Amino acid sequence: MRMSDVIEQFIKDMLSDEDYVEIQRNELAERFNCVPSQINYVISTRFKPSQGYYVESKRGGGGHIKIQKINITKSNYLMHIITSIENSISANEVDIFISNFLSYGIISKKEAKLLKVATSDNVLSTVKENKDVLRANIFKNMLLNLV
Repeated sequence: MRMSDVIEQFIKDMLSDEDYVEIQRNELAERFNCVPSQINYVISTRFKPSQGYYVESKRGGGGHIKIQKINITKSNYLMHIITSIENSISANEVDIFISNFLSYGIISKKEAKLLKVATSDNVLSTVKENKDVLRANIFKNMLLNLV
């Protein structure tokens, strides 16, 4: 596992027991023998509101960070994702959303496969510049049908 994956899993394990966790950036960096910016990277990329987390960060004194899991219904969660998607989305971003949906039990494996296939570059036979726009439209409409 990469260091980012290990740090992410550690924080998620902490969250499985509590509604929220408060961590010190420097202490966590020391624990994993990495730089504090690695902790910032993990938190900013893997604990976003679109992934079901609220993060409050305070500078100074080692960098206090509070991470809270947002408990919302499937419909509210999907609507939040739909409204957060801009006019275009990459295949990689769709894959991340699908992975998160599976992790949170929002969709089934069968629904995940359908979302992935319908938004893959293989299916979107258009010029490269239009693929991400078309992918966003398809992805949002498919999610709307899951609400």
